[in-house]
Amino acid sequence: MHGFSLIGGEKVKLFSITDVGRRREINEDYLFTSDEPVGNLPNLFIVADGMGGHNAGDYASKHAVEKAVMSIRNFTGEYDAENILQKAIDDANTHINKISRQNRSLKGMGTTFVAATFEDNHVTVANVGDSRLYVVNDFITQITKDHSLVEEMVDMGGIDREAARKHPDKNIITRAVGVKEYVLVDFFDVHIGRTEKLLLCTDGLTNMLKDEEIHKIIIGSSSLEDAGRRLIEAANENGGRDNIAVVLVEPFGGQDD
Repeated sequence: MHGFSLIGGEKVKLFSITDVGRRREINEDYLFTSDEPVGNLPNLFIVADGMGGHNAGDYASKHAVEKAVMSIRNFTGEYDAENILQKAIDDANTHINKISRQNRSLKGMGTTFVAATFEDNHVTVANVGDSRLYVVNDFITQITKDHSLVEEMVDMGGIDREAARKHPDKNIITRAVGVKEYVLVDFFDVHIGRTEKLLLCTDGLTNMLKDEEIHKIIIGSSSLEDAGRRLIEAANENGGRDNIAVVLVEPFGGQDD
C-alpha cells in the first residue's frame, strides 16, 4: 500500500508491504496503515507478528490489530495518543486472551504489537514484543526495545549485539499481546525532523538484515516503495526464514528544512 495525504498541510508519504518469506507457508505478520484520521488519532501505523501453532499466529495478529483499531475508532475520552493506544492494546489483549482460553486450537496464541501515530513533529510509539520502530535519516536509530530473552542477555552483558542476532533463542519473546490476562506496554515519545522517516517492521526483517544494511537500502532507494520492496528482497535473499512486514512513513514527505 502506498499513498499521500495532508497532515497539517504537509504531504505524508507511506508504503507498506508484507511477504511470507521463503520458509513459511502461512504469513503470521499483519499490518494496518492509515495516513487519514482513525478515531481521535490523526493517523495510525501498526505492525504485528503472531505466534502459535497451526493457524493461531495469523489469527492472533490479525484479530489483535482489528480489535485495537476498533477500540481507537470507538474511544470517547479526551485526545491523548498514549491513553488511546493503551486502551486499544488492552482491549486487543483481553480479546485474544479470552479466545485462546475458549478455543483449544488457539490456546497460547499471542502477537507482537508496535504502533505509531504522529502530530506535527511528535511521534507516539507503543510496543509489546520484538517488532520494532526505527527513525531513519543520516543514521538509523532503533526507538523500541525488544521484549526478548536475548535482549535481556545483552542487557546483563552475557552476549553482545552481534551474538544476539545469531543466538538460537532469539525468537523467544518475554512479552506479547494475548498470552496473559494483562499486558505491559512500553511507550516512547520521539521528536522527528522534516527529512526523517519511520520504519516499523517485524523480526523477519531484522533477523535477516543488520541495521546498517537496512539503512543503506533505505537511503539508497528512489522512493519508499522502492525501499520497501528492496528490503523484502534482501531479507529473502539472506534466507527469508520468517514472514517479513515493513511500513515506511515520511511524515513531511521528505521536505527540506
